[in-house]
Order: sequence, then C-alpha cells, then structure tokens
Amino acid sequence: MRSRSSRAVFAAGISVGLLGCHPAPPSAAPRAPFPRAALVDLKRDLDRTLSTPSSEHAFWGVLAKSLNTNETLYTLNAHKLMMPASAMKIVTLAAAAERLGWDFTYDTRLFTLGRIESGTLDGDLFVVGSGDPSLTQDVAAQLFTSWAERLKAAGIHAVSGRVIGDDSAFDDEGLGAGWSWDDLGDGFAAGVSALQYNDNTVRATITPGNTVGSPAAVTLAPDDSDLIVTNLVKTAPSESQLSMAVRRAPGNARLELRGSVPLGGGPFARTLAVTNPTLFFVTALRDVLIANGIDVRGPPVDIDDLADRPSPSGAAFAAHRSPPLSSLAGTLMKLSQNLYAETLLKTMGARSGRPTFDGGRAAVRSVLATWGLPAGELIQVDGSGLSRYGYATAASLVGILTHVDRDDKLRDPFEASLPIAGRDGTLAGRLVGTRTEGNVRAKTGSMSNVRALAGYVTTRDGDPIVFAILANNFESASDTILRTIDAIVTRLAEFHR
Repeated sequence: MRSRSSRAVFAAGISVGLLGCHPAPPSAAPRAPFPRAALVDLKRDLDRTLSTPSSEHAFWGVLAKSLNTNETLYTLNAHKLMMPASAMKIVTLAAAAERLGWDFTYDTRLFTLGRIESGTLDGDLFVVGSGDPSLTQDVAAQLFTSWAERLKAAGIHAVSGRVIGDDSAFDDEGLGAGWSWDDLGDGFAAGVSALQYNDNTVRATITPGNTVGSPAAVTLAPDDSDLIVTNLVKTAPSESQLSMAVRRAPGNARLELRGSVPLGGGPFARTLAVTNPTLFFVTALRDVLIANGIDVRGPPVDIDDLADRPSPSGAAFAAHRSPPLSSLAGTLMKLSQNLYAETLLKTMGARSGRPTFDGGRAAVRSVLATWGLPAGELIQVDGSGLSRYGYATAASLVGILTHVDRDDKLRDPFEASLPIAGRDGTLAGRLVGTRTEGNVRAKTGSMSNVRALAGYVTTRDGDPIVFAILANNFESASDTILRTIDAIVTRLAEFHR
C-alpha cells in the first residue's frame, strides 16, 4: 500500500496543496520563517531526548510543523508506518465530521406490533436501533421509564408478546480485525451493534474474602447480561498487589476472572464486555418496563434469532434522538471510548449503503482522498486503533490535523473534543506544572508496546504547532516512553524565535 511516489505526492500535497486549499484566516498576521539557529537548537535537543538509553531501542515517528508557515520544525521517520493505537481516532472523527456533519444524531425507535385489547397489546414491542452509543445505564433507564409511561398513557398495561431488538442497521460483525484475543473480555473491547446499552459492558466489583486464600466475591452491574462468570480470584496477603486477568473466547458468554486481590483492600472494579449487545439492550428495556407496571409476558429477543422476522409499518410509537456528533465527540476523544469510534466507522459505511467495517473504511478513504492524503500513509482497519493491523504515519496524522484546523466547519468542535494537558480526559494527569499545561490539545494512544500523542501546542511566541509523536516496539517501561513524549511536547511549547 506504500510507494515512493505516494510519499512524494503526500509531501507535496501537505506542503503546497493543503496550504493552497485552506489558507490561514485573513485576519492572521503573516509570520516570518523561524530563525535557522532556533531550528538547529530544537533539532539538537530533540535528537538528544530521543537518543537516551531508555528511548533508543524504541522506534520513533515524529513530525512537528508550524500551522502558520507550514515549516517543518522537527521530523524523524515521519513517513514510516507505525501503530498509532487510539491516535487512530483522529482519523475516524475527522472523516465522520466531514461525512456526517457535526449535527448528526442517532435515533432509536419503539414500535407496537399488534392490536390493543382491554389494556393488553396482543403482540410484540419492537425496538429499532441505528447505533446510538450514548445510552448509558442512567440515560437508558430514564428513556425506558418514559416509554413505559407512554405505553400506559396509550392504554397499554400488558404485552402478550416479546420485546424484539432490531439491530439490522449494522451487520453482525461486532469485533474489529486484529483485536488481541486476550482483550476481548474487557470492556474497552466491547463489540459494536446497532442497539447499544451501557457501552455494551457490565461492571464487575471484586471484593476480597475474609482470609488469605479464600475466594473473592464478584458482583455484576447491570446484572441482566448474558455473561456467565467463573470466579477464580483469590484473596492474597494485604501487602500484595492487585492481579487480575480476564479470559474469554470470541462469542462465548462464559468468562473467567483470574488473579488475586489483597486482603482488606478494595473493592476493585473491572468492566467486562457483553457478548450480545442487542439482547443486552432489550433485556434491560423489558426489565424497566416490568418495574414500571407493564406486564411483559414474552422474552427479550434478538431479531437475528428469529426465522420469521417481523417488520414494523407506520410511524414509531416513541423515539429517542442522541446528542449530536459534536457532543459525542467529547466522549470519544477525551475518554478515548473505543465503542464510539467503531460505531462511527460503521455509521459512515451505512451512510453509503454498506453498514460494515469495510464500508466504513471505504468512506474514510474517500474523504481523505478529497483532502489530498494518499492511502499509502495510512492503513485503517478499525475506528478506534485497538487493532494491531492498523498503521499510520506521523505525517498522515499531522496532515489530517492541519486540514481540520484550516476548515472552518470542522475546526472548533474537533479541537474542543481533544484532551487538554493537565486538565481533562486522558491528559488530565500529564504535563502538569509545565508550559504545556492547558496549552496542549492532543489525542493519546496506548496499547502494549505502543504510545502516541498527536495534536496542537502553542510556542512561547504564540506560534501554533501541529505535531504527531509515535513510539513502537519499545522494551522500556511505558512510563519512561511517556516521559520522553512529554519532554518533546514541552520543548515545542518552550520553542521561541
């Protein structure tokens, strides 16, 4: 997918084409080029930072450029493909904002199938999803309660049939290619569906026993998922460290919790991914309806389990609309919510008639092609960056961030969604007490042997800088790599003419 010619086209597109298509705002005063001596000093300092014994075994891709002058301040392996981890969300959100628009919302619709006789719906409740990822347990409880009140107001106090969930807005491939098998039980690797509830996760609370060697207690909330947990967690001496592992085969509802918790500690929490998000959704809906006085006599059902699939007609009985993409973006980026990213990828595919991961990837490629970014600089497999098959170059991330900054319709909501150094999101505890605190807006990336940071920083002289820093294949402690990344960004913040 890479070629020398595509890299040359990319360099030309970013250096000339992108500036030509998206010039600086007319009100911005022209800036003189940076003094050569200042650039030499910066290169010397960053080369030294990256050549320390703790960093030299890692593979680094770094690019920092001026948004005002398009000058390259520093570059190292900027066109080498590397795993970006969650920095891939930059690609997904930028393309989604372009393709869907910041006002885009998801809708979830409830239909009644059958006749109402003597207070009973002689038929099924039928709920149709479009992928809304924002229905947390609290939000969903309020929504489902309001639906129960709507049903009672319409004279329905019992339902003879089932609660059916229709997730056909997306295909049924919930897991991304290249996701590590030993991640699949964890909540951050929850599969995507067109009907989603509580991030498609449950929260496991683990409490140590009363004596060393005794089993720990495990409780799940919500407790209406299909997960079957085998608890192999033991109580360890009080001075020991927490040790916890989750093991589950793909598509298997049986999950093992292994490890140990210190005596007298905790309780400890772990989020776990459910296996069937659609069934999880309709089970929760049925439970809330019953709790609010609706006698639902049939079971919750995933439409995929029905040989004869019903199809609603006419207007929906009730409907819910999600917050707009501009709001969802904050959760996606600041909390690095993988499920939101995968949902957006499939949503972009659905917009083009292909509600699949492949359809989403094709939509992203189409957007990036119109921006002048060649495919050879990016291999996108999923939306979140959880896949170990996905690659990006520092130059591709810088190019996308540059385009977003120069596009009036994309810039403000996108940049507002990024974590702020020392303030919030995944950067809340980093770069505190430095010139970068409150100055850097950037997306982090983190998985085994991968760390990344890409975004914007302002220099001491007020020059806006766009940067991407990728680290792969390191054997050092991850904290050491993070300190190196933070040192690079801090040096950029301190840069002056």
